[in-house]
Amino acid sequence: MATFSDKLKSAIQRTGGCLCVGLDVDLAKMPAGVAKDATGALTFCRSIIESTQDLAAAYKPNLAFFESLGPAGLKVLEDLRKAIPAHCLVVMDAKRGDIGNTSQAYAKAFYENLKADSVTLSPYMGKDSVDPFLEYPDTCSFVLCLTSNPSSADFQFQTVANGKKLYELVAQTATGWAKGKKAEVGLVVGATQIQYIRDLRQLVPDTVFLVPGVGTQGGDLQGVLKEGKTRNGFGILVNVSRQVLYASSGPDYAQAARVQAQKLVDEMKPFFS
Repeated sequence: MATFSDKLKSAIQRTGGCLCVGLDVDLAKMPAGVAKDATGALTFCRSIIESTQDLAAAYKPNLAFFESLGPAGLKVLEDLRKAIPAHCLVVMDAKRGDIGNTSQAYAKAFYENLKADSVTLSPYMGKDSVDPFLEYPDTCSFVLCLTSNPSSADFQFQTVANGKKLYELVAQTATGWAKGKKAEVGLVVGATQIQYIRDLRQLVPDTVFLVPGVGTQGGDLQGVLKEGKTRNGFGILVNVSRQVLYASSGPDYAQAARVQAQKLVDEMKPFFS
């Protein structure tokens, strides 16, 4: 089977861009005419997918928004997974991280039950919290490395014993966990931290980056693409959520989402041509 990186390269070649549409379903932002409940969330997401599936390399359901809907939200997540076409990658944004049987259970839930291609993880508990996810071939576990939130400096920029910043240590250590495995470890790198993306890319030249923070959060898309691609010219997914999802609050929300997705892909295409 194709590796995750191979599948990502194919998705980028298919669409011309590396757009990952984040499915952050906020009931308070549902467009007019869409029910503010689990049924409405599913209708909304399906419409977004149908209107953007030829433009999106991947979709990233954010589990918190579905879990907040209660038991019905998990059913929505299952149905949503089935609605995502096979040619699009699926990133489950869960930010899990635990040890032993707990981590094995998380890995089974995402890679066996939900058939995800990748999942986001916290590396704080170390190698044995990520190892169970790496038993699933041709997947990519994205480890939080350098995030775009204001408090990222609380830990990520601290200098550790060997003189490295913590985020640099995370990058080098976590990517090493994939050695000898058929799965990959990728890194979550925030778009608003662009001044550090170049340095990270030099540390891990072939590691896939998942980059949130473009769009509403103000990340520089062109800068991210210039500095963030792997040595083979691919290896990057840029996640955009609110700019696409909530492009319109009216009944034309799906069409408006497509317009925004098209604009983003058009801006990406020169970097992959």
